[in-house]
Amino acid sequence: MNKAELVELVSDRAELSKKDAEAAVDAVLDVIVGAVVKGEEVKLSGFGIFSKKARAAREGTNPSNQAKIQIPASNTVAFKVSKAFKEKLN
Repeated sequence: MNKAELVELVSDRAELSKKDAEAAVDAVLDVIVGAVVKGEEVKLSGFGIFSKKARAAREGTNPSNQAKIQIPASNTVAFKVSKAFKEKLN
């Protein structure tokens, strides 16, 4: 599913125009991104938890020539699925 398909489904289920549904989806995503960038956890009951995760610097290998390279420290997003969501998958 891509964003356009998500917007269409939200539009149908919430009985909104596609323009309003797209604005709602964009607003939700902006709020989640903004909170995670600040280091806050976003907990969505029945869905999961988005959080910021620090990756330490490490040594890697260039696959084309097998040379050792240094990979710098960085931040990434972690997502932990909720128990209810996990149960629906199985």
